[in-house]
Amino acid sequence: MFNKTPLFGRILFLTFFTCFLLSSCATRRDVVYFQDTGDFETMLVNNKAATKFKVDDLVSIHISSLDPEASVPFNLFRGASERGFRAEQVDYLVDQDGMIDFPVIGKLKIEGLSPDELRSLLRERLSEYLKDPIINIRLTNFTVTILGQVNRPGTYPVVGEQISILEALGLAGDLTLRGVRDNILVIRDFNGTKVYTRIDLTSKEMTKSPVYYLTQNDVVYVEPNSTGINETSVGPSTTITITILSTLITSAVLVLTRLTN
Repeated sequence: MFNKTPLFGRILFLTFFTCFLLSSCATRRDVVYFQDTGDFETMLVNNKAATKFKVDDLVSIHISSLDPEASVPFNLFRGASERGFRAEQVDYLVDQDGMIDFPVIGKLKIEGLSPDELRSLLRERLSEYLKDPIINIRLTNFTVTILGQVNRPGTYPVVGEQISILEALGLAGDLTLRGVRDNILVIRDFNGTKVYTRIDLTSKEMTKSPVYYLTQNDVVYVEPNSTGINETSVGPSTTITITILSTLITSAVLVLTRLTN
């Protein structure tokens, strides 16, 4: 009787070996965040990145005071309603020189200033016109861009003056299982220069990173792990190879079946 065991064993080995080459699995070390944290551990974080105005920023500034009529000249609006109420407020664009053209006061250099610093500057310049002015400032084009191995890559608007990298990744639906968590790249514009910084999400020390809190126009890139890279290599030639191997294995099984009958 024909001995099918050695040949059948080789076929099984070839099948499993092929599957091993064409696939790989992620480990806990690859996908889990904050791996070095302990129970009931406390960390103080004091590295919040203050928003600094940049060229091309859109800044909303609203001035009010105890005398509403006195503060009207310091606010710009687009159009008016039939009843005379002011319509949409106009934002200020930071020009290439880092300036905005503010009503009555004129040109103001705000590039590099934080909202608090701009508020102090305006309060000083408005002191001769208004008593105890209330100054509301908001950056209206604060966006961050998330690219790479996340579930919803794209550019996201930010409400408020700051956002952490974890919150930003949450907007993008978190990392996929194919994303590298310990080497995330943050690209930041700093005084006209691109600065590239890496951050490790698997470590609790990430909260001390200078890019833990993002600033406007930051770009976050999550690179693919080996599994993700291998998947991109699966093209027409790989598909043909898998088809040929499947055909050969199927043919071998049929030959074994006939020989053993």
